[in-house]
Amino acid sequence: MTPFTTLTSIAAPLFIDNVDTDTIIPSREMKSTGKTGLAGGLFAPWRYRDADARVADPDFVLNQPGFAQAQILLAGRNFGCGSSREHAVWALAEWGIRCIVAPSFAPIFKGNCIRNGLLPVELDAAPIAAMAGRVITVDLPGQRIDGHGFHIDAEAKAMLTEGLDAIALTLKHQDAIAAWQLADRTKRPWIYLSSPSRGDGEAYRRPGQTPPARAANGDEYS
Repeated sequence: MTPFTTLTSIAAPLFIDNVDTDTIIPSREMKSTGKTGLAGGLFAPWRYRDADARVADPDFVLNQPGFAQAQILLAGRNFGCGSSREHAVWALAEWGIRCIVAPSFAPIFKGNCIRNGLLPVELDAAPIAAMAGRVITVDLPGQRIDGHGFHIDAEAKAMLTEGLDAIALTLKHQDAIAAWQLADRTKRPWIYLSSPSRGDGEAYRRPGQTPPARAANGDEYS
C-alpha cells in the first residue's frame, strides 16, 4: 500500500446518511475478482442517468468538474453500512479517494478502509459541513484535519503511515514471534510436528509416549 502521511485536496461533499456498500458499488458492477476494474461502477446508481449505457448525471458531485480530482470525500452518518464487500473500498481507492470524513462509519467498512490504505476520519457534522468545496489538508501523523484533531487507533495509524496491510504489520514482529516459538518448543515439544534443529521430520512426543511403528517405506502407522 502507499503510505499515508499528509494529503491536500478539495473536499467533495456527499452528505447523505446510511450510504450502503451496494450504493457505493452495486453487485452487478463487481465484474472483477481483484482490486482493479471497479472504479467505473463507483456510485453507479447516482453517478449515471443510465448505468448500462454509462450516461453520466452531471448533477452528481463526483461528475462536477470542480470535484473530478477530489481525493477527500465528505460523507454522512453510518457511511459504508450494509454488506461487508471489500469491493466498495477498492472502488473508492481506484477512483482516487484517499480519505473519507464522516460523523460515523459502519465498523466493517472502516476496517476495510484501513486495510486498503484509505483514511476514515470521524468528526462532528458541523466541522465536516464547513469543509465542503474547500481545499483542506489532512495530517495523519499529527492527527489533524483542517485545524481539527481526530482520533485513530495506534495500530491503524501505523498501518496507514507505513503502508502496511495486516500481514506486513504482523511480520514486523517476526523476530519476537520466532523467539517465542523457539522457547515454546523447549517447554512443550510434544505439540510440534518436528524439531527445528534436527530437520528430519521426526515427530515430537510427550515424555514416555511410545513412537508409532513404521512401515518399510517409512510411513507411520498405529
